[in-house]
Amino acid sequence: MMKISKIEYYLPQGVLTNEDLEKQFPEWSSERIKEKVGIAQRHISSENETVLDMAVHSSEKVFENYDKDKVDFILFCTQSPEYFLPTTACILQDRLGLRKNIGAIDFNLGCSGFVYGLAFAKGLISAGIAKSILLVTSETYTKHIHPDDKGNRSIFGDASASAIIEKAEGSDYQFCLGTDGSGAENLIVKKGAFKKDFELNPEHDFSPENIYMNGPEIFNFTIENIPGLVKETLEVNQMTMDDIDHFVFHQANSFMLNYLRKKTKIPVEKFYIDMENTGNTVSATIPIALKNMMNKGMLKEGDKVLMAGFGVGYSWGATIIEI
Repeated sequence: MMKISKIEYYLPQGVLTNEDLEKQFPEWSSERIKEKVGIAQRHISSENETVLDMAVHSSEKVFENYDKDKVDFILFCTQSPEYFLPTTACILQDRLGLRKNIGAIDFNLGCSGFVYGLAFAKGLISAGIAKSILLVTSETYTKHIHPDDKGNRSIFGDASASAIIEKAEGSDYQFCLGTDGSGAENLIVKKGAFKKDFELNPEHDFSPENIYMNGPEIFNFTIENIPGLVKETLEVNQMTMDDIDHFVFHQANSFMLNYLRKKTKIPVEKFYIDMENTGNTVSATIPIALKNMMNKGMLKEGDKVLMAGFGVGYSWGATIIEI
């Protein structure tokens, strides 16, 4: 079994409130935005602030009370890396002053990234390759968004979360992972890498360098797949809903989460929603939620938490951790 020993996160200083959006888009009210997506404000990285800068901040907070010399592997999840090459995780090793005889790798995933990172960490630990893993989820989606894209600007925020994953005694919980690349075009940044012969979506009014999201299709994908993911995760771990103390899903938006909760029949007191002051921070939403739950005293030793991430790719994953 593995455990999450430490979690810390960093939020950029810049803040975009609903009132700010209302000034730019007077047809929207701040109350309507909060009612629709459950978000009051989002943190926005500055022009020169990158996922690496944010990762340094969140990781240094971890090392305030954890010996960084124990770390023997870095897993860095981001879809807005510092460079095409080299790997951002390699630069993070140097910026943090970590040992040189460690592994470091980036992986490109969005909202399922934290769960996938835990799966990779489990594999490394089980194989005896690593004992202490720094799992970083850091994202600056707002740099992909066109200034006039009020829909995506109301949802996404920037953040970095850093967690220490270590081997532990106890039950060995299984992962359920999924992929459906046929939905790739419904959440995409078409221009910026090496593909040149792409077509624009006719309803996409912005540059191909900006993020495009087909909200209805993303919603349909989520509703069609995530209830089954929860059921499958409980079954492979030979558990029932009653065995789980908390459910922490990717914090996409409150409307989607409440719809999922009702569809999966999860008791409201077990279902955690926390995005009002951060927005959808992509791969960082689950670790931020877990840290906030810890800060509020909501998690106690022995609690079992079912986590589910889902989104761009399409990609999804779930597992159970024990506090």
